[in-house]
Amino acid sequence: MTAAVTAQHEPAACALCRDAGGEVLYRNARLRVVLIDDVLYPGFCRVVWNDHVKEMTDLAPLDRSHAMTVVCKVETSLRHVLAPHKINLASLGNMTPHVHWHVIPRHEDDAHFPQPVWGQRQRITPAEALAARVALMPQLREAIAAQCATLAAGAEPA
Repeated sequence: MTAAVTAQHEPAACALCRDAGGEVLYRNARLRVVLIDDVLYPGFCRVVWNDHVKEMTDLAPLDRSHAMTVVCKVETSLRHVLAPHKINLASLGNMTPHVHWHVIPRHEDDAHFPQPVWGQRQRITPAEALAARVALMPQLREAIAAQCATLAAGAEPA
């Protein structure tokens, strides 16, 4: 950590240091994959770098590659299990000093489509559609674990 880090970015004050940020589906020494508890967006995941690193370009090239490999594994799992219309990838984190990627399955009937999930709500998602997606969460957990298991087995570059 640099001297420029303020008290709000110290681990004790940092939300992503105090808390995993969701249900941990995969974790290694560098990052974690969490499932966000969002009733409107079942399957919304984040890939969170464990240490305080503000920008992707602050990561070493191999770490950047590792982070993006995991993002792609999560996207692959979401596409396979939920068959969304689109996947949104976003790296925002203006207030959080952890590189993290939002990996969000989007459906044409979701509450904000075609707007971003943080945009203006467009509709109420049918309850049966949400229930069907929630029912797929055990399968999604397994798919992400299987995709990320290849990392632990050394099948992907570090």
